[in-house]
Amino acid sequence: MRNNLRVLLILLAAFLLATGCRKFDPKPAPPKKVIPVLEQSFVNLGTHNLGAYSIIKNSKYLVVFESGLNGDHTAWDIWEKNNIAPIISDSMDVVTYDRGGMGASQNGPVPRDINRLQSELGSIIDAFANGRKIILIGHSLGGFIIRDWAIKNPTRVAGLLFVDSSHEDCSQITQADQDVFYNSWLTAYGANYGATLEAKEWKNDVDYMGTVKNLPDVPVIVLTAMQLDATNSAAFRQEWYAAHESLKDGVTDFTHISMPNSGHLVMIDAPQIVINYINVLLAKLP
Repeated sequence: MRNNLRVLLILLAAFLLATGCRKFDPKPAPPKKVIPVLEQSFVNLGTHNLGAYSIIKNSKYLVVFESGLNGDHTAWDIWEKNNIAPIISDSMDVVTYDRGGMGASQNGPVPRDINRLQSELGSIIDAFANGRKIILIGHSLGGFIIRDWAIKNPTRVAGLLFVDSSHEDCSQITQADQDVFYNSWLTAYGANYGATLEAKEWKNDVDYMGTVKNLPDVPVIVLTAMQLDATNSAAFRQEWYAAHESLKDGVTDFTHISMPNSGHLVMIDAPQIVINYINVLLAKLP
């Protein structure tokens, strides 16, 4: 018995020695991609400063992101959730920013309507464009803002991407509805918060957008959220899609994408799809 145990221990020691000396060569893990960090700066409009976030390497075009109501620059750069703007900076200069009264930006003059918001977007563009044409990307209310700026500055626009943009055909409300809408923001955030002041102009903005001209004839891509839920019926989603489809009037190169698995926050629900279609838009440009 003792001899058998001795033999077993010798064999075990030999096995451990052999495996201990064997080269351990696992398949190396792919390197983790380093996400660039947007650089913060401030653009002085004379009346107030706007916080801007950018990566500038002097590419041919400048990509400018515009957020929706109550959104700031983080709509396009949420750590470990979308990183859309930093990822796009691999191939193109990018800028996103906080509108007046939100994020790092100071409160601006009132009214905070589309005409003023598109003008302030123009100030951001002027600060970073350096003569380049602009690719505009807008979500929700941001779709109104980039649309109005593009119509007023058609020769400066290279392409447009609407991410479940607001549209006047599906947003008509009465003054009573407007009052309820505004008061809900007032109660939640206070009178001087940027989004509260923007919400105060919602009915006026919708009415105004019903009067604007067609988009400039540049490549346009529209992503439309079509997910059904308690507040978005199939009938409403079809109306929503049809409203977005009308953006093609006067546009030669128009792409409209239905997104049945995404809600309104497309950049959160499907960030890779947003990135993919930004790249599709970039590929269309000379």
